[in-house]
Amino acid sequence: MYTVLVISCHPDDMEIACAGTLLKCKERGDRVVVCHLSSGNLGHEIIPPDELTVMRAGEAKRSGELGGFEVMWGGFNDLEIYDNNKEARDKVVNVIKAVDPDFIITHSPDDYMPDHTATSKLVFDACFTATLPNYHTEVEGRARLVPVYYMDTLAGVNFNPTEYVDVTPYIDKKLEMLNCHESQIVWMRDHDHIDFPDMVRTCCRYRGFQCGADYAEGFRQCQVYLKGTTKRLLP
Repeated sequence: MYTVLVISCHPDDMEIACAGTLLKCKERGDRVVVCHLSSGNLGHEIIPPDELTVMRAGEAKRSGELGGFEVMWGGFNDLEIYDNNKEARDKVVNVIKAVDPDFIITHSPDDYMPDHTATSKLVFDACFTATLPNYHTEVEGRARLVPVYYMDTLAGVNFNPTEYVDVTPYIDKKLEMLNCHESQIVWMRDHDHIDFPDMVRTCCRYRGFQCGADYAEGFRQCQVYLKGTTKRLLP
């Protein structure tokens, strides 16, 4: 039905914020493509970056296979994503051109860490740039100008959804996908002192209270000229 492109920063951000929605998209017949811009190579107390890069790629692959999603990589490392440069923007332009989505999901511009906010700005810039026929990058052609949806911030801080998706039937599989990221469950316990899967379940329960569902995921559409639509694109 639709081609859905999620451009997330790290290999577990999708599972945290929108995996239930993507599983629902997949069930209605959508093609779901997830691009992790960063390798996630700094997300551990003990495992060195080169080793962690390989580990996290494997975790993301297993999670993607569980969901039936296509998985792509952006080629950045942690804390090397900067929004105000052509090389980084062109990497994201190439992803958007290659996938040609009907809509895009990415990070909120007000999230809690620099890689997330840089990813959000890169996607905002690139999704327009990718539509220009005379702007040439490694991937030729052009994408369509499509709506962009911002997914929830970590723990929902400073994020007020304008759209909700009931993910009650998918919450267990969402958490199963999250549990593929074993290195990050350890990292969040050691670095942030939290039970990561429990936090994610609790946040979905909280969003559910807001919209009358048992579990939900929240989104906010990017409200700018030419990115509006009369259609309900989220499932």
